[in-house]
Amino acid sequence: MTQLLVLAVSLGALRLLWLLIRNYIVRTPVDRIPGPPSGSVFSGNVEQLLARDNAEWLTGFLDSYGPVAKINGFFGARWLHVYDPKALHSIYVKDQESYSRGPRTILTNTLLFGPGLLSTFGQKHRKQRKSLNPAFSAAHIRGLAPIFYRITGKLKVGLEARVINGLQEIDILAWMGRTALELVGQGMMGYSFDPLVEEVHNDFAEAVKAFVPTFAEVQWARALVPVTVKLGPASFRRFMLDRLPIKSIQRMKTISDVMHERSRQIYNEKKAAIEHGDRDVVHAVGEGKDMLSILLKENMKAADEDRLPDDELLAQLNTFIFAGVDTTSNAVSRILHLLCQHQDVQDNLRAELRAAIEHYGAEIPYDELTALPYLDAVCRETLRLFAPVNISIRQAWRDTMLPLLEPIHAIDGTIMTEVPVPKGTTVIANLPACNTNKAIWGEDARKWKPERWLKPLPPSVEEAHIPGIYANTMTFLAGGYACIGFKFSQLEMKSVLSMLVDNFKFELPEKPITWNFAGINYPSMGYTSPKPEMVLKVSFAVR
Repeated sequence: MTQLLVLAVSLGALRLLWLLIRNYIVRTPVDRIPGPPSGSVFSGNVEQLLARDNAEWLTGFLDSYGPVAKINGFFGARWLHVYDPKALHSIYVKDQESYSRGPRTILTNTLLFGPGLLSTFGQKHRKQRKSLNPAFSAAHIRGLAPIFYRITGKLKVGLEARVINGLQEIDILAWMGRTALELVGQGMMGYSFDPLVEEVHNDFAEAVKAFVPTFAEVQWARALVPVTVKLGPASFRRFMLDRLPIKSIQRMKTISDVMHERSRQIYNEKKAAIEHGDRDVVHAVGEGKDMLSILLKENMKAADEDRLPDDELLAQLNTFIFAGVDTTSNAVSRILHLLCQHQDVQDNLRAELRAAIEHYGAEIPYDELTALPYLDAVCRETLRLFAPVNISIRQAWRDTMLPLLEPIHAIDGTIMTEVPVPKGTTVIANLPACNTNKAIWGEDARKWKPERWLKPLPPSVEEAHIPGIYANTMTFLAGGYACIGFKFSQLEMKSVLSMLVDNFKFELPEKPITWNFAGINYPSMGYTSPKPEMVLKVSFAVR
């Protein structure tokens, strides 16, 4: 028995050693693709690619290696870095079932959010998306406009109280975060996080705000997830987790617990109210127009085979909060920063909004608001040039081929019109790089020019057939795994901007503002501070 145990341990150790060194020994078809030298034996180019201040390295990398390149991953793994539109179409549309988010990401998302859209793949994902689609229809989004205007009205009161004594320096990122959380809370859950006109403490709100920065601290733990989920039943794993002496892990655990338990409480209260016809509860905050109310009603009417179980519906709440708060708040903050740098654009946008308000009133109707050309141009251009999410990661489930819009030169000098992708290969889709490809958008592709959307786009944009669902860009991804809530996000952005730019003038502070590369780009004050904040000078706009 002892000999068998020793043999088993030895074989296990050898297998682990082989897994760690095989990428340094075995050649793959990806080795034919040009790419930068590895920056580290352990992490390859990962630290260079994902560094908070990676702008200089990334620009040089994109200019040197183009739309398809090999980069070095952990332990010698070969990854593909892609922004060729034809290749992206294959990954996200034509051959989308050959790629997934990868087992580590799916398992991590399941542990944090439950079995929602970010944690499912294939048929299960399609079933969930089909059930969720009614809640994200244009008709239901339109019905949220009055709720959003009430929230932006409270934001106006909150900012006025701080500006009333003259020009003030205000952390706009913090206010945009509070506002986005309230928009998502009322619009998706029928729940109010923050009155905005006063400071209040809310455990749920604090947990949501802390989620993204804390998650960034524990990214390293994702590598251990596939192993830890096999360590016995969930009760045992929880027992071990509670005793793990790592502060960042314990913070992440607490945040996830708070979000899950409060979401469950809101979900159960809403479901019980709908089942028992309690209109007062259903209409208490979201007037019954919130996503959760619609999802519950549609799910109850669905046939048995189409109905989603409670745990999957509940998982969507945490998923929507994670995906919908920081992305939108940081995107609006980016627009306000750009308007400070381009006062002429801010003036033109204010003129358009005031003309619309004079015609329609302070609450511009949904269809008219979304159609305002200059506001739309500012939003499109900002989301093109500065997509809140930089990269999307996929992993090949089987051997496949990536077709290319433009051929590339292999290391051996041959021309490649398609790239072989071995099973297990990680593919990094660079969304901003596709959106700013000079071969598609022209020499001014990396310049912020809202006016480009007020005239026909270059023929090269149409000819590239970029597969994204929004404005010929990859900002909201493409295909069956594209962002289901992009119209919700658009209404958030435009309703907030219409109020802010009409009533306030924004100017740059003395201290420089730096935008940091992360899972979701965020601003900080100065070149060294990692703290998420963006202080602007705010005064009343002249009428």
